[in-house]
Amino acid sequence: MSADTHDLAIRARGLTKRFGQLVAVNHVDLSVPRAHVYGFLGPNGSGKTTTIRMLCGLLTPTEGDVEVLGLRIPEQAEELRRRIGYMTQKFSLFEDLTVRENLEFLAAVQDIPHAQAARRIDELVEQYHFADRQKQLAGTMSGGQKQRLALAGAVIQKPELLFLDEPTSAVDPESRRDFWEKLFDLADAGTTILVSTHYMDEAERCHKLAYIAYGKLLAQGTADEVVASQHLSTWSIEGGNLAELSARLQGKPGVDQTVAFGTALHVTGRDAQQLEQTLKQAATADQHVTETQTSLEDVFIHMMGGAQDNMAAAASGKTAKRKEGT
Repeated sequence: MSADTHDLAIRARGLTKRFGQLVAVNHVDLSVPRAHVYGFLGPNGSGKTTTIRMLCGLLTPTEGDVEVLGLRIPEQAEELRRRIGYMTQKFSLFEDLTVRENLEFLAAVQDIPHAQAARRIDELVEQYHFADRQKQLAGTMSGGQKQRLALAGAVIQKPELLFLDEPTSAVDPESRRDFWEKLFDLADAGTTILVSTHYMDEAERCHKLAYIAYGKLLAQGTADEVVASQHLSTWSIEGGNLAELSARLQGKPGVDQTVAFGTALHVTGRDAQQLEQTLKQAATADQHVTETQTSLEDVFIHMMGGAQDNMAAAASGKTAKRKEGT
């Protein structure tokens, strides 16, 4: 194993999963460094959960080479399961058990000796702020409290690697912030975390991230690297009749995409000079045009639009071939 590979918690090359004619994950390459919080982004149905399940050893890839914590997957999946934690989007603990009973059950499932389990549960109760709720039924807790309990359960055996599948999709902003503080505490202690999310503010907090759409990996790196890789020029337009302006800009030279951002219209393109010229010609006197910094959200919307265009082109090509064959 090379030094580079040794520094990676996850190394996947050509990871592919087919369900009949459906290609859910299409030759994905992932490199996740150890002790990092690695964000995994993409719209619903993009292949995030399928990828995570393959990396965990819960689903067998159709193609590809996968190494997780130095183990070959799926061949050594059973050994891997003793070294990882996995938390799903939906609360998966027992709602008719108390906080402590849930943690005791999970410790027993992990074959943690009783005395060691008691000490570990005491630690988690303190760290995750359940000291006054140990006897509370899990089903009576708020969404944020349930997610904290699920996270405590996922790390009860002190995993080297933690998989989180959209863990904060159903909790309030304050609970999300608290949850992410816990994630960085874990990373600081040496745990590698792969977390899928569709929140841009969460994505920007990750050490590194990857974006997947229609089963294909579109970008990977730090947030700054992902933004820079797309070479986009972004302009913000404020004023009246922005919907009309957006319609007029479709297909114009230099314009790749127009997207409403609050009370402004963001327009992106790769030909900065042509885009600026087009906008200044199209905008009316009451519309204020300014160049702005390209955000991660601008980039993801742009990549998603490109992925949709590619899918449509591929589908059109298949239809044409079928017609030629008739």
